[in-house]
Amino acid sequence: MNHRDRTDAEDVAAFLAAVDGATPLRKFDRVSIEPPRPSPRPRQRELDEAAVIGEMLHAPLGIDDWLDLGGADSFLRNGLPRTLLRDLRRGRWSIQDHVDLHGMNRHEAHAQVALFIAEALAAGKRCLRIVHGRGHGSPGREAILRQWVKVWLGRCQEVLAFCHAPPNDGGDGALWVLLKAGGKIRP
Repeated sequence: MNHRDRTDAEDVAAFLAAVDGATPLRKFDRVSIEPPRPSPRPRQRELDEAAVIGEMLHAPLGIDDWLDLGGADSFLRNGLPRTLLRDLRRGRWSIQDHVDLHGMNRHEAHAQVALFIAEALAAGKRCLRIVHGRGHGSPGREAILRQWVKVWLGRCQEVLAFCHAPPNDGGDGALWVLLKAGGKIRP
């Protein structure tokens, strides 16, 4: 018998002496259930939405975009009843979310608006407020974001209508936006 065998025998004897008189735990008739697996991520939809946001950011603006929307106080998608815009102006839709673009440059604001609309559509929100400001902090005190936001919204097919907010909700420095129900971002 070598040294290692003696040590193992001594360890076993010490362990048995330590647990002498202990009562073993009874075995329960239990089934081990794994927690539910997480639902799969819709990766292709996420990639598609990211591509649309990228396209909205970098697509060139045509002269028609500037002429059609730049100075417009309101917008209504073709084929929709004028009552939709009237109801939006009168506040018959409750604002479900808002974003403030103060302090952002044109590129940051565009990214924020695209992301904001994508998140609102994913959450099923229909009526939004976008605060773009009146341009008091801009060079020349021009409301550049006001015009850009109108152009961006007019190009987004999920936007049904928009109008300036009433004075108590931002006036010329904010827009109320109405989105399609159950809309998904389309290029």
